[in-house]
This record gives sequence, structure tokens and C-alpha cells, in this order.
Amino acid sequence: MKNSEFRRAVDQEFGPGFGRVLVTETVVLELGNRTPEAALTAGVPASEVWIALCRSQDVPRERWHGAGLPQPRKH
Repeated sequence: MKNSEFRRAVDQEFGPGFGRVLVTETVVLELGNRTPEAALTAGVPASEVWIALCRSQDVPRERWHGAGLPQPRKH
């Protein structure tokens, strides 16, 4: 997962406003008591940050995989 895919997944799951707050202000134990933003800055892979954020926010497991990927173009 790229950082841009992480941002897209956050926006899709939580909405742009609330998602931004979660990423910058929510301390996640699984990320070493860091915010997702701090974890990304420290080099934690975006996919690991995404899964940790999903767990901490009780996102259903079926919405973890594939999140943030662009929708395929319709022909």
C-alpha cells in the first residue's frame, strides 16, 4: 500500500474530515503509542498503519483489504 492509497482508504472509510483527525490525533497502541501520521513519518509501512488503525477503530475485517485502491475504470 502506498501512502496515497492509505490516505484514500482513510477518506473512504472515515470521511475526509474525521479521517484527517484520526490520522493526526489518535494515538494507536499497536503503532508504538504513536499517531498514524507519526508512524508513517517514522517509516512504518502504510499497510501496517492502515491495519492498526482499522483494528483500533473496529472497522470490519472485510473492509481492510483493497481499501484505498482506485476504482477500476468502467468502459
